[in-house]
Amino acid sequence: MTTTPSASASEELEQQGRSAQKRRAILDAATGVFLQKGYLATNMDEIAALAAVSKQTVYKNFPGKETLFVEIVSSVTSRTGDRVHNEMPDLADGEDVAEYLQRYAYRQLTIVLTPRVMQLRRLVIGEVGRFPDLAKALFDGGPKRAMAAMAALFVRLADRGLLAIDDPAVAASQFNWLIMGEPLNRAMLLGDDAIPKPAELRRHAAAGVRVFLASYGK
Repeated sequence: MTTTPSASASEELEQQGRSAQKRRAILDAATGVFLQKGYLATNMDEIAALAAVSKQTVYKNFPGKETLFVEIVSSVTSRTGDRVHNEMPDLADGEDVAEYLQRYAYRQLTIVLTPRVMQLRRLVIGEVGRFPDLAKALFDGGPKRAMAAMAALFVRLADRGLLAIDDPAVAASQFNWLIMGEPLNRAMLLGDDAIPKPAELRRHAAAGVRVFLASYGK
């Protein structure tokens, strides 16, 4: 026997859906304003107007500008990390380890090296004196999480006899900077126009993997 939700339950679900949409609209609007104007020049009135909600609705969801800024940095960092690490399948049986690591490296490069992520990183670095904990959260959710995921991957590959690794954390750090170091520095310091094109990123990923496997391959 099936049951249908009561009218009040349906209304509650509908209200929750509307609230979630408004919250998403606020975050999207605020992200654009923060990235365009910086933290100090951003005001809640403009965010409310762009999100097409009342100022009271903004403050109902986020008590202040600092809370909103923290939420944006945390959510963008988490979503970026999820796309890199959680959605990448393990190496299939019979798959070439070099090709797999090249795909992993290229995936990390293309997901991290986007204008929005680079702009957010620059903004957080510029506000590190005001929000030191936020910079730590960005590091923990970004590079630190990436290297932990890589270390776990390398352990699995070593257990399968595909890599020879004594210290997975060191190997992960080396892989991360072989892959990310030069393109990330270029994008951070020279601006969005300096983000390498896909073909260049593929060549860079392949070269980094060759160096890595020269030390850790079997």
